[in-house]
Amino acid sequence: MSLHKKIGQFALVAFCSYATPLYSQSGKLHVLKINKPQQLQQYFKYTGNDIPLISGHRGGPDKGYPENSIEAMAHSLQYTPATFEIDPRLTKDSVVVLLHDDSLDRTTTGTGKLRDHTWEEVKKLQLKDVEGKVTPYRIPTLEEAIIWAKGKTVLILDKKDVPLATTARLIKKHKAEAWVMITVHNAKEAKFYYDDNKNVMFEAFVKTKKALEEYEKAGIPWQQIMAYVGPHDKPENKEIFDLLHQRGVMCMISTAPIYDKLPTAEERAKAYAQIIRNGADVIEADRAIEAAAAIRSLAPANSAKAKYFRKK
Repeated sequence: MSLHKKIGQFALVAFCSYATPLYSQSGKLHVLKINKPQQLQQYFKYTGNDIPLISGHRGGPDKGYPENSIEAMAHSLQYTPATFEIDPRLTKDSVVVLLHDDSLDRTTTGTGKLRDHTWEEVKKLQLKDVEGKVTPYRIPTLEEAIIWAKGKTVLILDKKDVPLATTARLIKKHKAEAWVMITVHNAKEAKFYYDDNKNVMFEAFVKTKKALEEYEKAGIPWQQIMAYVGPHDKPENKEIFDLLHQRGVMCMISTAPIYDKLPTAEERAKAYAQIIRNGADVIEADRAIEAAAAIRSLAPANSAKAKYFRKK
């Protein structure tokens, strides 16, 4: 039985008295109406009648909008609701900022290792977009991103060089369990965070049955996990999809390493749609806007998840 029925554009129902296309550009942002940790858990709960979801990899960059910038995330939200995977790193004086590489060279007007520069130095730099062009935008701190994201989207924090305890403290400081998730690569990392904060939600690496069993042994509740199963859309995924779906867990494929790099928009659109048809529930894409457009017709006609979407 198909997980998603192919239909036309579905309507936003929350706060609207008329049908409005969900995936479109407008002056307003497509935001996620998630205010409590329990709502975030329900948003990612697999039901078999779910709206396919988009997560912007590295903040969903685009031409003119650099990766790991607040401006890129806001730009994507003009077209589609989405969560965003971002990359926290430490400056020399231990300020947590957003930067994927350990070096400043590729994405900023600076040079050298981030850890060799203070925040006062780093905040003066300008960010480069996906074509290497200098933009007026600057590196944000993680705290700036957390404050901005509240009421708009969900941030998913990747693991770079920030200590687990530092990440945990920042989430508690802002009481951000409803809109900030943590990427964990194994059950040990998840247990550290869960023991510290019973409300935290995870994007967890669950690529194998063995990994699944380790999360269960560690006592991590499945309702607090959205599972990353890898970057490959392959028949072998069906076993792990089925095991996770039986536990109410949505499954995510990252298209950044492979499918985002296909040469034409048509090839990419076909790949995005096929990933959802093959059983994935979430796509994490560098090309978040493109991926959203490609899968919009795969949403079910009626889904309880529609209540989480609005425009403002």
